[in-house]
This record gives sequence, structure tokens and C-alpha cells, in this order.
Amino acid sequence: MPTERFQFTGEGGHQLAAALEMPDGEPAAYALFAHCFTCGKDTLAAKRIAVALAAKGIAVLRFDFTGLGSSEGDFANSTFSSNVADLVRAADHLRSVRKAPSILIGHSLGGAAILAAAGKIPEARTVVTIAAPSDPAHVTGLFKEHLDNIRTQGEVEVSLAGRPFRIKREFIEDIAEHELMADISGLHKALLVMHSPVDDTVGIDNATKIFVAAKHPKSFVSLDHADHLLTKPADALYTADLIAAWASRYIDTAKPAKSMDLPEAPRQVVVQETRKSKFNQMITVGPHRLVADEPIAAGGEDAGPGPYDFLLAGLGACTSMTMRLYADRKSLPLDRVTVTLKHSKIYAKDCAECETREGMLDQIERDITIDGALDAEQRRKLMEIADKCPVHRTLTSEIRIVTRAVEVARPS
Repeated sequence: MPTERFQFTGEGGHQLAAALEMPDGEPAAYALFAHCFTCGKDTLAAKRIAVALAAKGIAVLRFDFTGLGSSEGDFANSTFSSNVADLVRAADHLRSVRKAPSILIGHSLGGAAILAAAGKIPEARTVVTIAAPSDPAHVTGLFKEHLDNIRTQGEVEVSLAGRPFRIKREFIEDIAEHELMADISGLHKALLVMHSPVDDTVGIDNATKIFVAAKHPKSFVSLDHADHLLTKPADALYTADLIAAWASRYIDTAKPAKSMDLPEAPRQVVVQETRKSKFNQMITVGPHRLVADEPIAAGGEDAGPGPYDFLLAGLGACTSMTMRLYADRKSLPLDRVTVTLKHSKIYAKDCAECETREGMLDQIERDITIDGALDAEQRRKLMEIADKCPVHRTLTSEIRIVTRAVEVARPS
């Protein structure tokens, strides 16, 4: 599944770094994800939930708040209100380039920010909070021993999760003024509250307050045994599965049904010379148009991939897709597959296991990188599945190629 990375302008005029996790086909819905306090868009929970939702057809936009991750600006100048404004800006950007988010998801303080921003994103029909505080001021408990100094000095450096951050008086004053309960009671959107009963950072009593303040439709799910940051891959995947299932009741996330008639005929691939250069070709596959060429060293202009490049691309894509299908079916914590391929010629005599003993042979080297918290047996099984991809089987089996001459109709 592709990840589109870009920037958009935040409330303070800074460029904020964003990532849009896209499903393989047309998204059934778009979601906006707000990460936890001092975290970033690529924190494990944010990334795993976004990837898992994309696998279910839901595109997910996540971004770094001002001064965090790859975003511009100074974190010390940000406030809870500016974070809320940046969420609205993110929704505006998504609306302008794709489609406005119909699902809003917030983790920890990001959950409080999502609740505050929801009323300003009219297309949003559902709101999900994960380990969210019922009062944004809860976050000041992380640096409570510095509060007096912040008030008197105006700005103090504090250590959060082992990293230094500068907190200003404006931040704690702004966060203290926000009435989140009013936002929750006036939400008028379907709400899913998710919280762990053993969360020792934001107690589960916060979930109770949010749930009681909200009006129906509302739901609560206990994330048993999960920690605050959902560091276990299984907890993040479980959370994503529940969000997708719950949201489908309010948003049409079903993929278009396939025809129950006879299977579609195979799509034709048409390759035609462009005559722009010696080897330049236009390839048409249904609605898709690609260019093929040869490298400069081979007499071409390198305007596109070469024939063997396309062959390797087909094998690589099929390999990755097959492994993804297996991982999703078995609920394996597979984050991403990367397949790197190379084609070369070798002497047959150098291949001990090959039947051909003379001349040259084609050799394809396929290196597979498996990213995810998988154990050795799961990785072994995925590598075994790679060899079962249909293109791999085609290339290693007997192939019959039927070639016909087609007469060109010429004017009389």
C-alpha cells in the first residue's frame, strides 16, 4: 500500500509534514489521525493503525504537529488551541486534494484535540478516541514539578519520555481554559471511546467521563492489557480492526462487490512504438499508460523501464501482494514488504541444481525485506509463501507463447 508524503501549511504559517496511507484501490473513506503529546506521525501506534486501516480500504492522514517530527516551527510556541487549528487545517487540505475525512481518530492528547476539532469538520461522521484524557490539562501532570517555574519564568525546559522540550506559560494557560466537556456534549457525531483499564498514564476514569458526557450513538471498548502507547503490534492491529468494523455502521466502507457472473476476460496489454527514439514504446494496460525504453548504454534514451525491468517489477509486485494477502489472512503483524530484484546471465555450469549444463542461463536474484514484529517461524512461513506467488510459478513452469501475424489494413 502506497504512502504519500507531502506538506501543508499549518495555522502558524509553518509547513507541516504529513503522510497519507492509501489503500491499494479507491478509498472507501478517509480518516484523520491525531498523535499523542510530543509524539509524531510515525510513532508505532499511529503508523500501525494507519497501515492496518488502509488494508481495509480506509485512507488515513497523519501529520507532525508544529515543531515535532519533520514539521517546521518551534514546539515551545504551540498550544492545545494551535494543535486543534492544525487538525482543522489538515482536514481542509485533505478536502482540497482528495476528500474530507469522515472518520476522526485521536490518541492520548490527540484524542482530546480531535474532540475539540470535530465540530469544525462538518463532513466527519465518526470520532474515535484512544486513551484520551477528559481534560486537556491532564497532560500538565507529566511535568507538574515544573509548573510553578513555568508560571514565574515564562518558559522552562522539561524532560518528557527522555527528550527535552520547552514549555511556555502560554501553553498551560491555554490548555487550562479549554472546556472539553462542552465539545463532547455538543458533538452530534457517533463516538467510539477506547481505553485500557491498566493505562497508568491516562487513567480509565477519563474514558468514563468522556462516555458519560457524550450523547448517543456512543460506544466503549476496553483495550485489555494494552499500555498507553499501544506498543504491542497486536494491540494496534486489534484497535484498527475494531475501528474499521465500528465505523462501517456509520460510513459505507464496503468495497464494491465483484460481479457474480463469469470472471472478466484478461486485460490486453498493447505495446506500440512511439517513434520518438529508436526503442521508445507506449504500453497501454486498460486505463494505464506507461513508457518503455532501453538504457543509454544499450542504445536507448532511458525514457522508461526496460523490458526486463517490467518483468522484474511484475515478479516483485506479485511477491509482495501474495505475502500481504497471507499476512492479513493470518493476522500477522506485518508492517511492510520490500522486494529488490536483479536480472543477470550466468554460466550453466556454475548452477549445481540446474538441469541445463551448457551455455548461459537467466538468473533473477530476489531479496525480500520483511518489516514487522514477527517471530522466526512467521518470517520463515512468509518467505515460503513468496515462492507461491502466481508470477513466480509462471516463470518457473513451462510457458506456451502463441505468436500470430496480424495484417495491417491499408487504404486501397
